[in-house]
Parts: sequence; structure tokens; C-alpha cells
Amino acid sequence: MSVQSVERALDVLEALAEHGGEAGLSEIAARTGLPYGTIHRLLQTLLARGYVRQESDRRYALGGGLVRLGGIAESMVGVWAQPYLAKMVEFSGETANLAVLEGDFVVYVAQVPSPRRLRMFAEVGRRVLPHSTAVGKVLLAGRPDGDAVAVFERTGMPRRTPNTITDVSAMLAELGRVRTVGYAMDLGEEELGVHCLAVPVWDGNRVVAAMSVSGPAERIDARDRDELAEGLRKIALDFGNELSPPAERPGLPLRHV
Repeated sequence: MSVQSVERALDVLEALAEHGGEAGLSEIAARTGLPYGTIHRLLQTLLARGYVRQESDRRYALGGGLVRLGGIAESMVGVWAQPYLAKMVEFSGETANLAVLEGDFVVYVAQVPSPRRLRMFAEVGRRVLPHSTAVGKVLLAGRPDGDAVAVFERTGMPRRTPNTITDVSAMLAELGRVRTVGYAMDLGEEELGVHCLAVPVWDGNRVVAAMSVSGPAERIDARDRDELAEGLRKIALDFGNELSPPAERPGLPLRHV
């Protein structure tokens, strides 16, 4: 049985998130359909608990209290992902990774290594720029092109290897391809001799993470790319359904980037 006041408070927080973390009363009302008086009372409670803050222009923004919850939730996502990453290893024979976008960087939050003697590692907690990795491409492809361009303007697109894409127009074309086929490739763009295939994790209506397998270039290239991607997408879909709000389950289309 749902509790109406809790549902409404969550609606307010989600409305703020959908407006980039900051919104006015009218924008929150338009998103939630709640009366102004109800929104104001909910905001006062959220303000008191530190989950919302009020800006000088009287707009409301997500507060620092969510950072602590978000950090704990992120660490738990890595735990929840382990059985799905293990399935990816079993399916592909290669090391499987889970990554998220934090600010302008990709962060690896979980990994299950390949049982093979020659295998690839991306250290958990490692931060990399998104333009040179398959997981980064998947995460940026889940956002509007304008967001990706803003990231590139802030970070630049340094050349990691001779294969790294360093041109914004070429990268936008690459992100369009990712949206079309539903997966991304890193063909020695972050590290020579290492290839990676990544797929998105959807929580209902947005990309919240990327899952990938990586290995020596010759082993990845020996696989049928579409078959590999299809198998990984099915596993990522199951994981995304676990993360989705119950009302938004089940069944996202496999090609939903």
C-alpha cells in the first residue's frame, strides 16, 4: 500500500531532477500536477532534512542530503550488478565492467574478471574521460548531443592512442551510430591492443549506467559483434529491470539508446 505523502515528496524530487536539479514552484507544479500549497509544504519538510535547498532567486534545488544517499546507493548498485556481470563473463569469456557517469568523467564501479590467463582489468574506482571508451560513448549517447558537446568543451578530447576520436563532429556521428545499433565499441581508443563492447543499462526511461566486456583485440574481433552485443543487451536489460521503479517494468526494447 502506497503512502500518498511519500509519493508526492518523491514526485517533487523527481521533478527537480528532470529540470536539471533546479526548478521553480510553477515548473514543479506543471510536472507533478500538485497544488502550490501542497508543494510548498513538501518543500519545507525536504528543506529541513537537507534534501532540497532554496536558492537566492527563490527557486529550489536538490540538496546535499541526497549526496550521502547517492553515494551509498551507487556502492550498492555495484553489488547488485555482480551476478549480471558474472553472466556477461560466462557468455563472452571476457572481463565485464559496470560504469557510470559522474560529472564529466566515467567511473568504473564494479567488475568481474575473465577466467582466462590473458585478461583485461579496469580498476574499480578508476576515472576516465568518456570520449575514448565504449562505456563513455554509451553513457553520452543516452543524453542529448548538446550535453556531450558541453562535456567535450570542458574536458577537451585528448588523444589517448592513434585510434582515439578527437574531433567533436566525428564523435557526434559516433554517438548517433551508438543510438542506432544499441551498443558502442572502443577499438583501441583508450589503450592499444584492448577492444571493448558496451551496452546501456536503462532504469525505465533513461540510461543510468553502462555494462561492457573488454579483452585483447584479437579475441574481441573474433566474435560476431552483433551476436555479442545482443547477448550483452539481454543481460543489461534484466539488470535495468531490477533497477526500474515497479510501475515501469518490464521490458524495454533491446535497442533503446
